[in-house]
Amino acid sequence: MPLWMVRGSFYARRGYWQPFTKQHEADDGEMARHWALSEIGGCHHVKRHQIRIDSVTEVKAPPPT
Repeated sequence: MPLWMVRGSFYARRGYWQPFTKQHEADDGEMARHWALSEIGGCHHVKRHQIRIDSVTEVKAPPPT
């Protein structure tokens, strides 16, 4: 399963936009995006409309050693 990197920011309780970067294994970028929204919302108690996703990119796995 490919590894995806989701970058964005969320509106923190102190009144500023906190940047974040999350990596997750998912079938496609849309699933990784929804996972990041769920993860940020659950951990920081913010609604999905308070989370901005800037990019969702597939991360190339390093070659096995």
